[in-house]
Amino acid sequence: MQNETDKLIKDLRLVAQDAEDLIRATAGEVNEKTKQARARLVQTLEKAKETAQELQVKVGEKAKVADEVIREHPYESMGVAFGLGLLLGVIVNRGRD
Repeated sequence: MQNETDKLIKDLRLVAQDAEDLIRATAGEVNEKTKQARARLVQTLEKAKETAQELQVKVGEKAKVADEVIREHPYESMGVAFGLGLLLGVIVNRGRD
């Protein structure tokens, strides 16, 4: 889960960088449609940056909580992980029949 979130955040940052490059590249355009499109892109880009930042903070908080729970209850955590693995194994094997 953490790796997927990190990849999503990295991808969002790449998109943001590409959008910023596009905004700079069209800075000299005087066409009204281009100006409007740039304005919308700037707004969307700012919202995306805020969302990525919020997501990163939330993921960090959730990871800390999960770490604390696992450290406080290591055997129970192993039991839950084993049970989930067993359940997933049964489901996957049933799907193959």
